[in-house]
Amino acid sequence: MDLKIKLEQLQQKVVALKDHIATEEATKNAFVMPFIQILGYDIFNPTEVVPEHVCDIGTKKGEKVDYVIKNNDEPIFIIECKHWKENADAHNSQLHRYYHVSKTRFGVLTNGIIYNFYTDLEKPNIMDEKPFFTINIEDLKDSSIKILESFTKKDYNLENILDSAEALKYIKAIRKEFEKEIETPSDEIVKLLVSRFFDKPITASRLVSFKEYTKKALTTSINESISFRLKSALSINEQIEKQDDEVKAPQPIDDNNDSKIVTTEEELEGFQIVKAIMREKIPSTRIVYRDTLSYFGILLDDNNRKPLCRLHFNTANKYIETFPNGKDSGEKVLLNNLDEIYNFREELHKTLENY
Repeated sequence: MDLKIKLEQLQQKVVALKDHIATEEATKNAFVMPFIQILGYDIFNPTEVVPEHVCDIGTKKGEKVDYVIKNNDEPIFIIECKHWKENADAHNSQLHRYYHVSKTRFGVLTNGIIYNFYTDLEKPNIMDEKPFFTINIEDLKDSSIKILESFTKKDYNLENILDSAEALKYIKAIRKEFEKEIETPSDEIVKLLVSRFFDKPITASRLVSFKEYTKKALTTSINESISFRLKSALSINEQIEKQDDEVKAPQPIDDNNDSKIVTTEEELEGFQIVKAIMREKIPSTRIVYRDTLSYFGILLDDNNRKPLCRLHFNTANKYIETFPNGKDSGEKVLLNNLDEIYNFREELHKTLENY
């Protein structure tokens, strides 16, 4: 299973359980240890994951960092954990002390949801004040997942991470400054832009006006860019939907049965709901239906041996049959309405993993 799918499963767990997590220790057990496992490290192997590692600091003895992660018996990063309700940025001074006496190049401060990654770009063996990389389990982004891959056991490469760490740090800082300029343009940026087309002196009163104009111009430009991208995406989706609608479902060979099969609007609506759920994982062109006398089957790759689910809508009561435990172990559940099909997202995705 790839890293993205595992992180999405952890995301679901975090959302479902966090209100029941009352302590820092529970946060570590429920959220942080699964995160370490997702990176490929064996939490039960003390040569890879060392909990409560002693980091004596000067005269202070017995100081412990929550985890040291090792690769080939070399410490590669340390992790300091806090309760999930705490601010993940508020305790970097403690991690800073541990980092100073450790042999690692990376420190991670986390509350089990937000993971801040630090290194020593500015001064050797002194942890930077700001993280070069942050990933939020509740707000996963493909770009962040791609960076996180560098910290997995199978892909870990110190040189590659350090090469990109500086770029990540300064890109993040520039983006933050850019966002500040959009919200409240500075005198410097206003004068820089206006001087390119306005050759008169910029008085104090004009500067106030130009600041407002600049803010509106930047905001409008960004909004129009987003709108254009959304329209392009929607246009592509409409084309895909049109192509899907033109694909005819395979029909049974038996001519007698064929004449008795009636595909209802409810079955087609159920098919569209299932397709919407599955399109989170696979292209819609791989999802087809076959209507039979007994049930309305939804298949992967038009393969009868790969059922995603079956809709039993031919009686007064309506059922959905899913196959999370294999194609020979269908589970039928009564539906009160078609919207309840959305409740079977997990079972449908699990069924897909079986193939």
